[in-house]
Amino acid sequence: MRNIWIICRKELRSYFVSPVAYILLVMFALIFGFFFWNSLGYFVNLAMEATMEGEQFAMNVGEQVVRPLLANINVIGLFFIPLITMRLFAEEKRSGTIELLTTSPITDLQVIIGKWLAALIMYALMLLSTVIDLLFLFRYGNPDWKPLVVGYLGLLLQAGGLIAIGTFISTLTRNQIIAGAVTFGVCLMLWVLGWVSQYESSLWAQVLAYMCVITHFESFAKGVLDSKDVIFDLTVIFLGLFFTARSMESMRWRS
Repeated sequence: MRNIWIICRKELRSYFVSPVAYILLVMFALIFGFFFWNSLGYFVNLAMEATMEGEQFAMNVGEQVVRPLLANINVIGLFFIPLITMRLFAEEKRSGTIELLTTSPITDLQVIIGKWLAALIMYALMLLSTVIDLLFLFRYGNPDWKPLVVGYLGLLLQAGGLIAIGTFISTLTRNQIIAGAVTFGVCLMLWVLGWVSQYESSLWAQVLAYMCVITHFESFAKGVLDSKDVIFDLTVIFLGLFFTARSMESMRWRS
């Protein structure tokens, strides 16, 4: 556990000694802030129009504001996760320090989990920046906090799986741009696989729809903690880290 934390701290330090972490955090917060401002403005506008027309407006902040915002965070993460993971191993290969990792007494699993955990913490810090906006909902409204917590748990679990995939892809190349582009492509495919089920009902379409990450986030966004969705995300994390370990093992043999 100590070695994992050493690797994790090293990776986190490498994010913050350069402008990378600060740019990602600021951009993530600004983009979410824009979505938050628009969602809240649309909600207030609907309430005002209903009041002016003498209609009864059902104010449900959770359904009309929080759920769309969670979906928006999901979209933002699709673009930011490749930026977090693309350097994990690709930079080690480019700088030549990968040989030190593969020949060190630290095990492959410790290196992989340490780097993956650092990337996940980096993403968690981005999510934390969104809490500032959401505090306004609790200051001026009365949303239920439990669905919000479940939604953020779903975001973290889904991000953990996509980060594990990005970690694996980063071991395959020394070029960060290639690693980021391929990771984005794979994440996007996992995002849109469920579209097939809209016009096809055969078994292969159902399998593709089940592999879609959005399918398994919908219950989290509703504030429902479903075990099958948790198991799916944990399975993606396991498979991503497993393939990363096999790739690292291959590098050890070549070195």
